[in-house]
Amino acid sequence: MEPKDILKSMNDDMKKAVDHTLHEFSSLHTGKASPGMLDSVRVEAYGSTVSLKEIAAVTTPDARTIMVQPWDKSVIQDVEKAIRSANLGFNPLVDGGILRVPVPELTGERRQELAKTAGNMAEDGRVRVRHARRDALDLFKAAQKDGLSEDDFKRYEKDVQKAHDDYIAEINEHLSKKEADLKKV
Repeated sequence: MEPKDILKSMNDDMKKAVDHTLHEFSSLHTGKASPGMLDSVRVEAYGSTVSLKEIAAVTTPDARTIMVQPWDKSVIQDVEKAIRSANLGFNPLVDGGILRVPVPELTGERRQELAKTAGNMAEDGRVRVRHARRDALDLFKAAQKDGLSEDDFKRYEKDVQKAHDDYIAEINEHLSKKEADLKKV
């Protein structure tokens, strides 16, 4: 494998780790309604389990409410049951052919829990970045045995460490913003 391919692969893996962490952060709600809050909801309908997005439109008419409008009105009870059983702390209300999901105000204790969860998600992302760094360095060590010069190895090692530090800093920056969001009343 060429050194530039190793670096590209490593950067792709590190970018995926950051993107995954940001996606995980989006599932933590800060008291402000967002359609992403219901992304994890799985609905038992039509004899199988499907994601909520597949069978309904999810919107936020205001900052405190999520509105779920199933394409097929016959599954509204299934959708309501799925939202209740998803353990997200939501209590949907059936209103004709739609569901209104009020987003409760966060308590101080719940905010602390969510901040801790965000910290765990960030650590998971940092671990993924470290794994990508380790894998890249292993490939460079193998290339060194196959004839990569010591100077080139040292240069690539610095490139790998710089990329690692940059992606870790990006995760930490997003974590700080998320924690600030969660602690803001």
